Amino acid sequence: MSQWDGKSKGTLLGYKIFVFCIKKLGIKTAYTVLVFVAFYYFLFARKSNKATLYYLRERLKYSYFKSILMLYKSYFTFGQIILDKTAISAGLRSKFTYEFDGIEVLKQLLAEKKGGVLISAHIGNFEIAEHFFADIDLECQINLVTTDLEHSVIKEYLESVTQKSSIKFIIVRDDLSHIFEINNALSNNELICFTGDRYFEGTKSMTETLLGEEANFPAGPFLIASRLKVPVVFVYVMKEPKLHYHLYARVAEIKQRDEKGLLKAYTQSVEAMLEKYPLQWFNYFMFWHKSEK
Repeated sequence: MSQWDGKSKGTLLGYKIFVFCIKKLGIKTAYTVLVFVAFYYFLFARKSNKATLYYLRERLKYSYFKSILMLYKSYFTFGQIILDKTAISAGLRSKFTYEFDGIEVLKQLLAEKKGGVLISAHIGNFEIAEHFFADIDLECQINLVTTDLEHSVIKEYLESVTQKSSIKFIIVRDDLSHIFEINNALSNNELICFTGDRYFEGTKSMTETLLGEEANFPAGPFLIASRLKVPVVFVYVMKEPKLHYHLYARVAEIKQRDEKGLLKAYTQSVEAMLEKYPLQWFNYFMFWHKSEK
C-alpha cells in the first residue's frame, strides 16, 4: 500500500533514442517521438494506468473521458520532462527559460550559514534544481538523500553523455551512518534535500491525507527535518508551456520536533502544486490506501 518498489520507468534503449533525437534533431523535434512513446505506455502500462486513473478519477474527480485523455497527457508530459532533464544536463541549458518564485527564501537560508533542509516530491522536475541555483549565483552544495535502487545501467549511460552533476548523494543505510553525513553537510552550510512521497516496505512510515484520502509517507525525512535546528523549505521545479520552468520555494512554518505538523504542511504544499499542475504527478504506483481496494 502506498509504497514504491525502487524502480523508475524507462529502458536503456529508450534513453539512447531520446539522447540521439535531442542531439541530432533538436529538443522540440524530439518531442514528436514522445507522441508514440506515450501512446505505447497508454496502451500497455497496466499497473501505472490503473494507479494514474485512480488519481485522476477519484482524487481529482475528473470524468471518465477526461481521465482517459489526461492519462495520455500525463505520460507525454513525463516524457518531456525526461527529455528536458537530459538536454539541460547535456549542455543545452540556454534553450530553456527559468522563473524564480521564492528566491529570497533560498538566499536567506544560506545567509544564515546553518545549512538547510529542502523537501520536494516526485512532481515536476526537481532534478534540474541545481541549474536554477547556478543561475542565481547561490554557491552551495546540494546533498540528495536517497536510496540506491535506481537502474544503475541507465544512470551510467546518462553520466557518460551529460555533464557531471554537482549534486552529491547521501545513501540511506541500515546502520544509520547517513545521519552523520547529513550533520557534516549541514555544518558546512550545505543543503540537504529529501523527497517526501515514497517509502519502502519495512521502513518506518507515517500516514497523512493528500487530496482527501490517506496515504503512507516515509517517516525519515520528516523526523530528521523536524529535529534539526535549521530552516526547512519546500522546493519544486515545475514545467510550464514550451521550454520554460518555474521554481517554487516556500518556508515550512512548523514547531521544533513536530514531525506530524511538518508532514501535514508538506501534503498541503504538494496539493497546492497539483492544483496548478495536475499532469505533473509522477508517482505511477498505488499511492493511496483505497487505490489498492
